[in-house]
Amino acid sequence: MAEDRDPVAAWQAVLRAQNRALRAIEQDLQDRKLIPLSWYDVLLELNAAPDRQLRMQDLAARVVLSRTRVSRLVSELERAGYLERVPDPDDGRATLARITPEGRAARRAAAPVYLAGIEQHFSRHLTAAQQDAIAKGLQRVVDAHEVDPRR
Repeated sequence: MAEDRDPVAAWQAVLRAQNRALRAIEQDLQDRKLIPLSWYDVLLELNAAPDRQLRMQDLAARVVLSRTRVSRLVSELERAGYLERVPDPDDGRATLARITPEGRAARRAAAPVYLAGIEQHFSRHLTAAQQDAIAKGLQRVVDAHEVDPRR
């Protein structure tokens, strides 16, 4: 007998799990009066980038936000002193976002809460095999869209 499979069950589970875990981690950061999760995400990507800077379009692709939303976040982070905008030396029309020492300090302060939140609100609910299967399965989706990012 063929097994009945809901074709959107995995998709719904990903969306719901992401939403609930992110909201819980956001609350953990807020409770400890640390930077918002969206700021942490931007600072994390900048900190990991070569020379700790990225073009705005590359930053938007890495943090999975619209260019408009990234631009607003960058403005907020710039006002807070956590990053600066600098001209791209390779393209005079482009701007780079660069993390500042204050931004690195804010990211470092939030990192333990962020990492503990991943464990508490996500990882502990899954076996190592389930985590591995999720990582490998979702990476296939990511890889499929790396070929043509317009998809």
